[in-house]
Amino acid sequence: MDGIEVSDRLWRLTLEHSPVGMTIVSPEGRFLAVNQALCRMLDRPSEVLLTLTFQEITHPDDLALDLELLATLLADKVPSYRMVKRFLRPDGEVVWGDLSVALVHDDDGSPLHLVSQVMDVTQQHDDRARLAETEARLDRQLRRAEAIFDSVDVGLVLIDADGRYESMNRHHEALMRVGYPDGHAGQAGQPGQVFGEDGRTPLTREDMPTWRAARGEEFDDLRIWIGVTAEERRALSVSARSVRDANGLFHGAALVYKDVTDYLRAMSVRDEFLSAVSHELRTPLTSVLGHLEIANELPDLPAAVAHRLAVIERNALRLDALVADLLEVARQREGRLSVTRTDVDLTDLVAQAVEAVRPAASLAGLSVVIEPQESLQAPVDPGRIRQVLDNLLSNAVKYSEPGGVVRIAVSPVDDEAILTIADEGLGIEEAELDRLFTRFFRGGEARSRQIPGTGLGLVLVRAFVEAHGGTVDLTSKAGVGTTVTVRLPL
Repeated sequence: MDGIEVSDRLWRLTLEHSPVGMTIVSPEGRFLAVNQALCRMLDRPSEVLLTLTFQEITHPDDLALDLELLATLLADKVPSYRMVKRFLRPDGEVVWGDLSVALVHDDDGSPLHLVSQVMDVTQQHDDRARLAETEARLDRQLRRAEAIFDSVDVGLVLIDADGRYESMNRHHEALMRVGYPDGHAGQAGQPGQVFGEDGRTPLTREDMPTWRAARGEEFDDLRIWIGVTAEERRALSVSARSVRDANGLFHGAALVYKDVTDYLRAMSVRDEFLSAVSHELRTPLTSVLGHLEIANELPDLPAAVAHRLAVIERNALRLDALVADLLEVARQREGRLSVTRTDVDLTDLVAQAVEAVRPAASLAGLSVVIEPQESLQAPVDPGRIRQVLDNLLSNAVKYSEPGGVVRIAVSPVDDEAILTIADEGLGIEEAELDRLFTRFFRGGEARSRQIPGTGLGLVLVRAFVEAHGGTVDLTSKAGVGTTVTVRLPL
């Protein structure tokens, strides 16, 4: 076997076993030789392919460019060409191929045949198409998110893990001009014309919402004020959420600033109005109750008159209690709520409160049980703590069904006295739990059943307990009952 024969055999073996589609094509486009890789790619046996031209298996939309490139090659304007085009299988399925074509000349320089290589790039093309579609979809979502980001009527801020401002919307930019008229360095915790909830105390760096959020703290409805002039001052409610990766690593935070100026001013006007009305009501109510006491002491009162006087007195006392609650709320708001401590036995206070509520509990068909406990001395204001107990026991009775049990216990734990009042009553919906300590809030169940109340009891309970340096926790489940835990420092 001479060298030419060996070379020709090696070429044919290479053509036949190459993993890449290979073919020899006449200048007119007819297949002269094909390898198995190309047959598999085009899903046609070699004997079929050899009866076809490349024009017949090329997608119509790609044929014009292919022919144009072939013409430049046959005119010896280029030594080869390359393109990505679509091939058609017998069932019409499209296969994307990366085609390379070179021209072979005979000894006198005339075009002899074309040598082509085709690599199946359908998967890569589909991947690129899916990637392009995903990028387009993400771009649309990003543009939509940016539009929402800038159109909402709250200030939005994103900060990174180091507290640097990454972005903010237009609404927040306007707020920044009020709180930072001299400009902002784009770093969390920067002091400016920013004040606490009282509107007077400047916030330190550590108290700034952005500084706290940059350290991973999450919070809701943090009240601050910005600006110093009456025309510009705004009250803001700030909430923050951390941004973390799949492994829980902190990557920054998102903060929302809601303008609550009008709401707080309306609340202030309402509180001032209620305080003024309450003060004005106190004097005539005192007179009414005094005269009722005198009338009740008159001898030989007719039974019908005594009954009507009792109804009047009962409602006057109820009104007096409401006025007292309103005045206490006003004192709390103005920072004038005070306690006068003395060492008292908490178990005695509990017993007194239980005895006071027993008549109402009996009428409601309830049992009130005191968990046994020895004497527990505590430095408290007995009047305030008695108000706490009265409010909590009254709620437990009002919101319980007949046949239920209200349990109250007091016990020392470490340096605290723990008061627990638990009922088996209506319970509270989870969505309402966060609002229970809001002034004048009444749950849906209380409103639907027309249970009397003002929505001030729990507000005063928390105020009185916190004035002692203690805390109030409430847990509840609708249809199961409610447990309130009061912790007082010993």
